[in-house]
Order: sequence, then C-alpha cells, then structure tokens
Amino acid sequence: MLSVLAFAMVATFMTLIMMKRLSAIVALILVPIIFAVVAAALVGGFGIGDLGSMMMDGVKELAPTGVMLVFAILYFGLMIDVGLFDPMIGSIVRLVHGDPVRVLVGTAVLALIVSLDGDGATTYMITTAAMLPLYRHLKMDVRMLACVVIMAGAVMNILPWGGPTARVMSALKLEAGEVFVPLIPAMGATALWVLFVAYRFGLKERARLARLPAEAIDEDASADEIIAEDSHSHVEARRPGLFWFNFALTAGLLMALILGAMPLAVLFMISFAIAITVNYPNLSQQRDRLAAHAGNALAVAGLVFAAGIFTGILSGTKMVDAMSASVIAAIPASWGPYMAPITAVISAPFTFFISNDAFYFGMLPILAEAGAHYGVTAAEIGRASLVGQQVHLLSPLVASTYLLVGFVGIEFGEHQKFTLKWAIGSFVVFFLVCLATAVFPFVA
Repeated sequence: MLSVLAFAMVATFMTLIMMKRLSAIVALILVPIIFAVVAAALVGGFGIGDLGSMMMDGVKELAPTGVMLVFAILYFGLMIDVGLFDPMIGSIVRLVHGDPVRVLVGTAVLALIVSLDGDGATTYMITTAAMLPLYRHLKMDVRMLACVVIMAGAVMNILPWGGPTARVMSALKLEAGEVFVPLIPAMGATALWVLFVAYRFGLKERARLARLPAEAIDEDASADEIIAEDSHSHVEARRPGLFWFNFALTAGLLMALILGAMPLAVLFMISFAIAITVNYPNLSQQRDRLAAHAGNALAVAGLVFAAGIFTGILSGTKMVDAMSASVIAAIPASWGPYMAPITAVISAPFTFFISNDAFYFGMLPILAEAGAHYGVTAAEIGRASLVGQQVHLLSPLVASTYLLVGFVGIEFGEHQKFTLKWAIGSFVVFFLVCLATAVFPFVA
C-alpha cells in the first residue's frame, strides 16, 4: 500500500506540473503532504504529528544546496552586470553570424566544455550568460537553449567528480578506473547525439525565422548592440576597468570548485562578498545590484526548499524504501541473467523520481548483490546504473535545474515536456553504445 501511494504521489505531482495545474513550488509542498496524511491513515507506522519533523529534515538536507544556489545566482548575476562575459558573447556573435544552426551547435559545444567542472549550476549560469542575449536578439526559441544545455550537462555528469559516479564507487567500493573509464565511448557517442539534436533544432529555427518579416530580426547587429539589448544588462553597472580582476576571481572560484577546497556554498559566499565590495564600494550601488537579482535568487531558493518537503516526506515515511522493495521483488528469478540491462532501464525512472542518494546507496547494493548470483559483476551493475543519468537532470528533485529554467525564463513543466523525449534519446544512445562496447553484458 505504501509503495502504491508513493508511485501515485509521484505520478500526481508530475501530471499537475506538466499540465500546468499547479506551479512546481506549490506542488512540491502540497502533493506530498496530502499523500503523507493518507498514508498515515491507511498504512500507519507514523502519525500526522511526525510530518513536521520529516519535512524539516528534508529542508535541512537541502539547505546547503539552497544557500549555494542563492549566492551562485548573486555572484554570476554580478559578473554579468560588470561585463565579464561580454568578450565571450562578442566572439560567439562574430562566429555564428546570426545563423541559428551555428548558435545552437555553439551552445552545445560551450555547455559540454563548461560542464567539465562537473557542476551543473555553474554550467547553466555561464552558458546562459553567454548565449541568452543572442537567442533573445535573434528571436530564437529559448526552450531549445535549455534543452541543449541540460542534455550536455547530463553527459558530463558521468565524470567521476560529477556526483553519481562517486556515489556508485562509494556504494559498491569500486575504483574510478573500474566504473568510469569503460563509459568514455558511450559518453562520446551521447555527446555527438547532443550535437545532432542541436543541429536539428538549428535547422528548424532557421526555417521558422526565415518566415518572419525581415524587420523582425537583424542578423547583422554588432556584438555591442546585442549585449546592450540583453534585458539583464545594465550599462551603468559595467566595470570594464576591473575585467581582469573579475576574470581572475571567477577563474579562482572555478578552480576551487573543481579541487573541492571548501564547501560550494562557502566558496560562492566569499566570492560574492569580494566581488560586490570591489566592483561596487558604494552601499547604494550594492543594494541596487542585490535588488536586481533578488527575484531570481528567491525563486530558486523557494523551489529548493520546497523540494526539501518532498524528499523529507519520501524518506521519512519510508516511501522510498517501499518503492525500491516493490521493484526488486517484481523482478522474476528467470530475469536474473539480465540484471545489468534491467538495472540500466530502471535507473532512469528511479533517479528521476527519487534522489541519487536514495537510489545509489539504497537500491544499487541490492541490485548488485542480486546480479552477483547470476555472474554479473558489481562493476557492471555500477556502470549500468549510470545510464539513467541522461534523464535524471529533468527530475523535480534536482535543484540546479530550477536555476536553468529561471535564467532562461520558462516554466519547469514546460521545460520537462519539451526536453524529455530528447533526453530519452540520450538514454537510448548511451544504453546501446554500452551494450556494443561490452560495458555491461545484455545477458550473463
């Protein structure tokens, strides 16, 4: 019964936000509370009075992520204001010459490169800062920007320092060479798929824009005109004389992120404090800059803490455990030799509907133990479990995705609806290349 309620809760949540019946922040709060109350009445094991502590536990768990994202938004918003990314925007504008195909392929390449640091939030902010003014100027569909960027991020999320692979290594006590290295060909093939999707989007946009009136688009605009046109730009806030200081500060921040010198939240807080003090020593200027980006920061922080309610109830009511147990129990013994592809297939919905921690630390060891009885090694099960990451970033439980849709200016449900089929394409490509390169066996 608890498992049924858990799956029904997730299905209800997804339906409501994709059909735009509720906003994501409202659905994240109300839907799990309603189902938790029903579960308390029908299943028991906890009372309605326990829900408050469960929700607060979830909020506390996501608090560091929420703080990090708030100060990351403020920091990169400040860097956009001071003009740090203007040279990058100018170079891209000169390269693409107003051609949507080049714009979209360039977006994919940039996102793949920036994603090398393994941090989704940083990738989204840098890529959108560089490309969004161009999309707006050319009247291109910004849903394509969000789609291409998140697909590129999903490919690079497999890197050992990206998160999921580290969880696999920890849960199964494996080395990076055993898990990550065999996945490189699949990552390369999926990156090519992302470039193909970007190219296809570009052709579609080229045809659509060609039908617009000539005065609706100015393909010959200079980089300066496009930068000035960006609604997030504030000419009076530019600090060209401090370009190299801001460049060095940002490069140092990214290096510290990669090296893990300090917690991400602390790094962004310190960097923001230094940046705003040096660029805007006047207190009234600092207040103006904070006010300019407070809306984005508040929207993202609200969604993150609302997601804490959802995850807190999932964990506290043991719905996650019930979902895991029901899926594992549903796998017949005759399917045992196929545990690797089964793990790959279920990794997509499970890392979408529950957190990476719940899947990799809760379900994966059980799947690996089951696979061992049929001759499938732990390393093979571990690699298979990473295939679903191509869909994972579209999960409402991934905080950084709210940052992306917030910057681009689209609804979360709209982003999911537009991107999901292409992300499933990435999953299929990754899965098939893994089988073709013997990353894991189809049958033991």
